[in-house]
Amino acid sequence: MNKNRQMHIQEEAARCLFCWDAPCSSVCKKGDPARAIRAIRFGNEDMAGQWFAECSDEDLEAAGRACIHYDRPIRIRELAHMSVDACHSSLDASHRPLPSLAINFCGIPCENPFFLASSAICTNYEMVARAFEAGWAGVFYKTICLQEIREVSPRFDAVQQEGQADFYAFRNMEQLSENPADLDFDILRRLKQDYPTKVVVASIMGQDEEEWMELAKRAEAAGVDAIELNFSCPQMRLTGMGSDVGQNPELVMVYTAYVKRSVSIPVIPKMTPNITQINKPASAAFLANADAISAINTIKSVTMNNRAKVSGQIAISGLSGRAVHPIALRHILEMAQTPMLSGSLGKKVELSGIGGIDTWRDALEFIQLGCRNVQVCTAVMQYGYRIIDDLILGLENYLAGRGINSVEEVVGESLPNFVGPTDLDRDTIVYPKIDRDKCMGCGRCYVSCMDGGHQAIAFDPVTRLPRLVGTKCVGCHLCRLVCPSGAIGTTKRIPKK
Repeated sequence: MNKNRQMHIQEEAARCLFCWDAPCSSVCKKGDPARAIRAIRFGNEDMAGQWFAECSDEDLEAAGRACIHYDRPIRIRELAHMSVDACHSSLDASHRPLPSLAINFCGIPCENPFFLASSAICTNYEMVARAFEAGWAGVFYKTICLQEIREVSPRFDAVQQEGQADFYAFRNMEQLSENPADLDFDILRRLKQDYPTKVVVASIMGQDEEEWMELAKRAEAAGVDAIELNFSCPQMRLTGMGSDVGQNPELVMVYTAYVKRSVSIPVIPKMTPNITQINKPASAAFLANADAISAINTIKSVTMNNRAKVSGQIAISGLSGRAVHPIALRHILEMAQTPMLSGSLGKKVELSGIGGIDTWRDALEFIQLGCRNVQVCTAVMQYGYRIIDDLILGLENYLAGRGINSVEEVVGESLPNFVGPTDLDRDTIVYPKIDRDKCMGCGRCYVSCMDGGHQAIAFDPVTRLPRLVGTKCVGCHLCRLVCPSGAIGTTKRIPKK
């Protein structure tokens, strides 16, 4: 798809409110505009046209009139025409066999790599059952403990761009499951009994060795497939729990070892990102015979607006969402590159990736760094379990486009691309290239280069066209990043003079 057209339809789709029982689809006789717009929003813009393909212009106009957007209706007819044009090649290719998303994790068969993360999105039987019916492969159930959990109100906050409903970072004060432990273990038993092909993982947290062992044994008795050890919750009311443990490699090793001796099913310690070197507690978990490691939990943070206050007071709490995605990838990479964990010295510890997964592309990045499943939380809290449709659709379409038959083939494939800063090529340069046909003459590149770069762009106030000053350009590509029209590309890499 043309980059400008792609940007246009993504911007328009991002305005959608993602209604439940969307009025636009209700009035459309032969299509599903809401499903198409959701496909665009979650990275499947090349496939979205299939839900518009049978719609007449009258249908699309009716759908536009039915839109209940608080500002102005979504331009559904315009989106449809662009999406159908872009979709033809994808639909032609859709007749080929779909690749398999099935993957093994700790020896457990999973129908796909998409799991619910231990959090507010999986706190009772009905919620998880609906997620399973929607297509999620498994659940890391909300953490069970033996303490009384009393949550605060309000407990959530978000970092948003002014005037937009979507948030790019999410702050939460929740701790663990508020259910009695007996109830939660019964829920896990029923889930595994009613959905035997789905993967049910119990997340637990103890305060001492005896509690860790007791909870682990009860989880195994409930029939779960594996146990996650929550060493990472950043806002526990009681000391010696959550990230207090995850920051202490010795405690990680001791508690993991006790649990491993107590059960025969896989044990998966969950790491905290609130630490300088995540590979140290992860290596401690390895030495205690952990079967896998999940990472990351939320990052300690502060938001200071009024909606973050509890009775006028504010506390440090955990941050998640799109903003933490690059940080989560960094922690996964560090573990994947640690010889003790990577298998280069013997046993390999499997990885479960968590952090800012909104689209299938986000999930793929974790998989390409070696994760055999990914856990999603914040995106579900915003958009619901239904996003699994686009996670699966996008990953299948990506693999099919590369001629890959199974998701197994891309696990860890990006790891060879990563080197240390001292190993990077510093003898060549790639210059930016300005496409004057696409340039709108806004001058964003000029402003950013003058004030934040190397003063390597000149701007003609008459023609309103930028010009590269090659003698000053260092190839930093700030101009390309700020260009709103995609008018700045790249040249070939050449030796520095």
